[in-house]
Amino acid sequence: MKFQPDAAAGTSITGYGAGWIAVNGERFDSSIVICSSGERFAWNCDTFDALQAAHFAQLATLGAELILFGSGERIRFPQPQWLQALYAQRIGVETMDTQAACRTFNFLAAEGRKVVAAILL
Repeated sequence: MKFQPDAAAGTSITGYGAGWIAVNGERFDSSIVICSSGERFAWNCDTFDALQAAHFAQLATLGAELILFGSGERIRFPQPQWLQALYAQRIGVETMDTQAACRTFNFLAAEGRKVVAAILL
């Protein structure tokens, strides 16, 4: 039996490592927001300690049903009040380490879900 990877149409995270991530083969070295619709942009936050409610409020405008928050090398949970703008729009939020968020994004995006990954590097 021959195994072949599924061909992903659309946006996918094609690699990651310490301090970098690749989206459709393009490498990024700073925090990033990736939408399953194809949109991606720099997330102007270099560290977890620099996060504020405004960073998450920005994500509420993207039309996602689920936000995957990749908190870096280890899992760190955002303050509940930071997520109020997302909860008010009935947008789910899952927090995980960045590597897990990358894998989960690919799985959900391949299913056609409206998912956004907000990745701290």
